[in-house]
Amino acid sequence: MQNKVMTSIKLQKKLHHKLQQQIIEDGYGMRGKSKWIIESIESLLEITDYPTLVEIAEDMDQLSDMVSIRLPETLMRRIEKAVVHVRQQYPTIEGVKSNLIRASIIQRLLRQPTSVTEV
Repeated sequence: MQNKVMTSIKLQKKLHHKLQQQIIEDGYGMRGKSKWIIESIESLLEITDYPTLVEIAEDMDQLSDMVSIRLPETLMRRIEKAVVHVRQQYPTIEGVKSNLIRASIIQRLLRQPTSVTEV
């Protein structure tokens, strides 16, 4: 079994609610929150221009809800490399790791298939 690292990020209340709702709708249950977020981070890191998405996530304000997640050490190392990559393009960004995780959540929520009734 892989070692896990505990980390926390802050989200807007509305985004946190949408995240919880989507995790349940996707069939993960609330105990699957970390797995859902891990998958979203892995997907984000596959996008060529993910640094731009991380930079956009920096503009979020009213980050009032704390979310704790357990990430595999291997993913944390990928995140650390991604942080360096983002900082090379956007050296003034603060809290790159948190912004990267926030960006991954937002992107997964945005890229969810929608039904005709939602459009």
